[in-house]
Amino acid sequence: MTSRKGTISVNTKDIFPIIKKWLYSEHDIFLRELVANATDAITKRATLGRTSNQEIPSGKITVTVNKPTKTIVIEDNGLGMTEAEVEKYIAQLAFSGAEEFVQKMKDQGNTPNSDIIGKFGLGFYSAFMVSNRVELESLSMNEGAIPTKWVCEGETDYEFESSTKSDVGTRITLHVNAESEEFLSAWKVSATLKKFCDFMPYEIFVKDAEAVEESANPGLVNETQPIWKKDPTTLKDADYIEFYKKQFPMDGDPLFWIHLRVDHPFTLDGVLFFPKLNPNKPFNESNIKLYNKQVFVSNNVKDIVPEFLSLLKGSIDSSDIPLNVSRSSLQGDPNIKKISNYVIKKVAESLKKLFNNDRARYESIWEDIQLFIKYGAISDSKFDEMMRDYVIFKNSEGKYVTLKEYKESIPESFQAKLGDKVLYFEKGKSDHALRKELLSVGLQAIETESYIDPHFTQHVEMTKQGETTYHFASVDSEIHTLLEQDATTDSDVKVKDLFTNILIGKTEHGAHTEEEEDMDSLNHGGLKDIEIVKIKNSTSPAYFKVDEQMKRMHQMAKSMGNDAMFPIKKTLVINPGSPIIQNALKLHEKGNDALVKKICHYVEDLAHISSEGLKHEDREAFVNRTQELMQELTNLAL
Repeated sequence: MTSRKGTISVNTKDIFPIIKKWLYSEHDIFLRELVANATDAITKRATLGRTSNQEIPSGKITVTVNKPTKTIVIEDNGLGMTEAEVEKYIAQLAFSGAEEFVQKMKDQGNTPNSDIIGKFGLGFYSAFMVSNRVELESLSMNEGAIPTKWVCEGETDYEFESSTKSDVGTRITLHVNAESEEFLSAWKVSATLKKFCDFMPYEIFVKDAEAVEESANPGLVNETQPIWKKDPTTLKDADYIEFYKKQFPMDGDPLFWIHLRVDHPFTLDGVLFFPKLNPNKPFNESNIKLYNKQVFVSNNVKDIVPEFLSLLKGSIDSSDIPLNVSRSSLQGDPNIKKISNYVIKKVAESLKKLFNNDRARYESIWEDIQLFIKYGAISDSKFDEMMRDYVIFKNSEGKYVTLKEYKESIPESFQAKLGDKVLYFEKGKSDHALRKELLSVGLQAIETESYIDPHFTQHVEMTKQGETTYHFASVDSEIHTLLEQDATTDSDVKVKDLFTNILIGKTEHGAHTEEEEDMDSLNHGGLKDIEIVKIKNSTSPAYFKVDEQMKRMHQMAKSMGNDAMFPIKKTLVINPGSPIIQNALKLHEKGNDALVKKICHYVEDLAHISSEGLKHEDREAFVNRTQELMQELTNLAL
């Protein structure tokens, strides 16, 4: 069989209905496309005017809604078209006049205007999504041009008619179909233009043809120069805050912001705001708006802005972001990764600058930005390299320190004992008395919280940077190895036996099997064992100690909603040197075991309260025990 070549045949009668119905996911996009075309027409006229030294009027787009006649009219004062140009650019499907114009400027040795929006040559046909008839009237800026009128009723046939248009530019009249009559409202049209064209470079006015003469002045719906297009050196804090409040009127003032500006190797402008997080407000991933040459494209920027920055709010505008034919989603392109890396780098540099130049302000907003930074360090290696040294924690005295500063604060006499360890205590779940005892010898600890820090600290341990290593250890698991202890005596052993018998109990054989110990630990709030630690000069009667690895397993399981599978087994550490403990032993030796039992339970309750507090179901029992204990003690005193 001989080989031969052919050409794929496209029947416009078949493809035209598909374009009208399926090219765009939302029908209101027709306004964006037609206004974008009008914007390009104005930009082209301005460009040609400059090259030929012509005086050109300021660009203007007017959208008139006429409900009685069921029409929407979009009119611009752009360069206009001749009948031949209408046939070429409008009647020829998927021919981009914008692309041709840019190439023509290059061929003539002129620099093309980078603000030209059009690309695919299909946007005009979005008009047929809402119209059963479209009329286009145009007068070219060329000297001696004759106005022309093009009419199409949604099929592949069209006709030209004479026109009386006298002003240079183009007027498009949409005869709205029955399914789209919602757009025959000036309010609806204004809201749609606000959504898609809020920052188009030329003034856009909406006029209601039904309005009485006195109020018939069209309303301006857009800002022609968004804040990200302005020189940051000319802007004040009030300008950024005002812009933010317009975009997010229900929010308070932003914490701070980052102005993005780059023109090589890609173009990118934008402003990203760090909002004050509201834990009672649902998280919204659509707070960063993506623009292409000031035309709104999408609020889905997950491929451009990394996930850890999705809590930020603001706008990003780039002509180098590859879009699909409907301008509604991104296409794969190396520039996306470059832009993402630039955003990450810019955010990190801005945070570092704030830390170095105004640390007081950095610390004042830390509670609101720490989630961004710690999550970013965990999820992005480049961000981690830039920002790990700028992660701060509160120490035992409430002062913010970096990990490096914490290590430098360790007294020389404890450096060998601690090695690479960083002492930490969980916010709201740590015994203040233990921290106080460490502070008495000059040892600090850092405060962590349960949501992100278990992941961040493990990440720091596993991914070493430079020569310094860190190992995080809780205060309760390490204090006995750091502070000086007195020798254990026989009476101390008796204290341990006393508390073990009362708080844990014995089996029939006087010992615990491993299975019975596990069950007991669950039945006694996780209490697994009793230990005796006699720290010098300590008056605290007891505290809870949890194995570090067990604690981490529980935290990880809790973050995944499976904390019941990894219950924490605690060790109650008794200080036999405490006057309360010594008195309990003396009462036991005198045979007052009823009172001793109440004291032992009360000591355990105090250890709970000093650390993470009592659970709701344990509070009533604590109140009852306290009342009984107070009653018995007062009876003895009378």
